[in-house]
Amino acid sequence: MNLQTLKPAEGSTKTSKRIGRGAGSGMGGTSTRGHKGAKSRSGYSKKKGFEGGQMPLQRRIPKFGFKNVNRVEYKAINLSSIQNIVDSKKITEFDNMVFVENGLASKNDLIKILAKGTLTAKVTVKVDAFSKKAQEIIEAQGGSIE
Repeated sequence: MNLQTLKPAEGSTKTSKRIGRGAGSGMGGTSTRGHKGAKSRSGYSKKKGFEGGQMPLQRRIPKFGFKNVNRVEYKAINLSSIQNIVDSKKITEFDNMVFVENGLASKNDLIKILAKGTLTAKVTVKVDAFSKKAQEIIEAQGGSIE
């Protein structure tokens, strides 16, 4: 052990500077905040996207597009998913709850059946909407839709 390797014990010294404790400390007066301006005031917090008073980017860029408030969102389920359930669980009657139980939809979702994939089983499907092609495929297999 040498004199140049001596250090104070862990946690025995303070690392933070005590601000606002008089002129003699070197951290008095303005308490390291500088003179005037928003950052020198108490209660200052910078707003998200603030650019120093310049018009912020999200307000400079024009809005575009159109959001239809009457749009109806459907959860799309393909015929191949129905065939997988038929193969694995031997279910032939499908309604919203069957899809919810098998993790394909949430209980408040509107469901639409699409024609992707193949269907070889005779099934009865009771959901909110069908594509024309899916409707034809289900009926061609002898199934029914509601």
